[in-house]
Amino acid sequence: MELLTIGAFARASRLSPKALRLYDELGLLVPARVDPRTGYRLYAPEQLEQARLVAWLRRLGMPLARIRRVRALDADRAAEEVRAYWAGVEADLAARRDLAAFLVDHLNRKDPAMSSTSAPLRLRYAAHSDPGLVRETNQDTAYAGSRLLAVADGYGDGGGPASAAAVEALKHLEADDVWAGDLLNVLQDAIERAGRAVDGVADPSGNSGTTLTAMLWTGSQLALVHVGDTRVHLLRDGELFLITHDHTLVQTMVDEGRLTPDEAAAHPQRSLLVRALGPGADATPELRLHDARPGDRYLLCSDGLSTVVPPREIRRVLTETADPDDAARTLIAQANGSGGPDNVSCVVADVTAA
Repeated sequence: MELLTIGAFARASRLSPKALRLYDELGLLVPARVDPRTGYRLYAPEQLEQARLVAWLRRLGMPLARIRRVRALDADRAAEEVRAYWAGVEADLAARRDLAAFLVDHLNRKDPAMSSTSAPLRLRYAAHSDPGLVRETNQDTAYAGSRLLAVADGYGDGGGPASAAAVEALKHLEADDVWAGDLLNVLQDAIERAGRAVDGVADPSGNSGTTLTAMLWTGSQLALVHVGDTRVHLLRDGELFLITHDHTLVQTMVDEGRLTPDEAAAHPQRSLLVRALGPGADATPELRLHDARPGDRYLLCSDGLSTVVPPREIRRVLTETADPDDAARTLIAQANGSGGPDNVSCVVADVTAA
């Protein structure tokens, strides 16, 4: 079969001659023959399929080293590799979108300081955690203070120490004055400190770790840092809003349109995390700012509540139970009344006039 010149092969594959020369040098797409007299690269027609695959993968932005791995795989495994690469791209894009939204909110803020002494509002809060009716130990950690609200849900053999270490690493925020201009750095430092603390106690095999969802009270806003599938709900004017996004495999599939929310709720892998704190885990946090209003009620909870108690029942309890302590205890009782299959933790915080 007649070989194609590099020019003809470039036109057919939609790769430039310059790119083809580079891929030859890297061993990614070696010509069928090089003319010994002229040095011209010549390609076989059957190489077009591989060349087009390389071109498509480059359009995706896949690094050349990873393309080399994909080319060495059979079709099914290559498809899985492309799917895994794109999931990583989308996760990175989601993290950058969250960061962009946070920066827009952050730059629009007018308050120069975030000190409790200048706060026109205050928090009334309560935190409770329960092992549930099935688990032998409680791997959740819940905390509420004048500035910090947090829930962590540990997993694996070292899950309990991991969740406790993550929350403990944030408690210094209770005492530190944080200026608005430094808020992003403070939150980033906090999640990195929590990650190091978890790595120090977790199973180094990567089989244990924790989720972490925390809110830092700034006096008139609540700054959110969130990794995993613990959740934050806001009850405002009688309506209940979910203000976090689960970092789970099934939520990713819902986002991609591959599952409906109802299918996700019953999916056997609904608890499989794509972000968490722990050895080898993706700990990229979701960061948000929320303007607080008098009458707002926030609920931070582990999935031991959200997987067994429907939103309408959570809304009813939060609406009808005035005291934060009573509300947290009642929600835990609701989870246990539904079988208590998991540890359950609740932090309830009310925004009130100072």
